[in-house]
Amino acid sequence: MPILTVEIVLRERETLAPELARSLAIKAGEIFGRSPGGTWVKLHAVSPQQYAEDGEFAPGAVAPVFVTVLKALVPDPETMQREAGRLAEEFAPLCGRPAENIHITYEPPALGRIAFGGKLLSG
Repeated sequence: MPILTVEIVLRERETLAPELARSLAIKAGEIFGRSPGGTWVKLHAVSPQQYAEDGEFAPGAVAPVFVTVLKALVPDPETMQREAGRLAEEFAPLCGRPAENIHITYEPPALGRIAFGGKLLSG
């Protein structure tokens, strides 16, 4: 059931490839070892005007990708590290960014706090 929210800060005049969300979902599903249809991706474009960094920041110089991962249960730290590394490596070429610009956050476990079709996911 992993659900990923992917936010890509666009460069000037950049657009997202039409199949990007699907490509990201397939890669994530492979990384998480899920069967087809078991990993979902919500893709959002962030315009360059809607992203900033403090300090000496040159607009357009950095165009990061923020990935939020929601799973029923959060894996152990070693598994999380392995998954995060693979997500960064595999998402980077798909998003046209270096792996060091792919930033991943794991949400707290969804078990007991997410409902599908109105039915709470419970252990």
